[in-house]
Amino acid sequence: MAAGVHDPDPSFCRWFVEPALYGFGRRRVLEAPVEYLRSGTDQERAGATRAWHWAHMPLRPDMSPAYAPNGTRDPAMDASREAEDAWLEASMQVFTETTDAWLRYSVLRMLPASHEAYPPRLQNLFERTLSAARADPDKDNRDWARAVDRARS
Repeated sequence: MAAGVHDPDPSFCRWFVEPALYGFGRRRVLEAPVEYLRSGTDQERAGATRAWHWAHMPLRPDMSPAYAPNGTRDPAMDASREAEDAWLEASMQVFTETTDAWLRYSVLRMLPASHEAYPPRLQNLFERTLSAARADPDKDNRDWARAVDRARS
């Protein structure tokens, strides 16, 4: 996952993320970009958003021996709700704390525009993020806030 996070090409990082998905499962793969988002440099955090995108690609049973002969594998390998919630929390914290415009743009693009996508414990952080996005100097970030507001109507 480190190679996927550090690869600057948003398309090429897929070639690092995809084998990790098959070998280690979606849950473990999603946990890695969350850690980079929490404690990485701004460059690593931006790379984590690229890796996060590819970590959601669909898996094909014929691509990995990790699948049983009938095309299934242990569902725990791909259980990702906790990692998804951790990503939401870390992304919103990064957005509200960083001054790096590109990083703010990058993390906001990975956040859902529906408040229903956020668990109750993250609703206050979501509202702070939404408020910051409404006042952001970047038009695309303000557009995200408007999309959230439209979804609420």
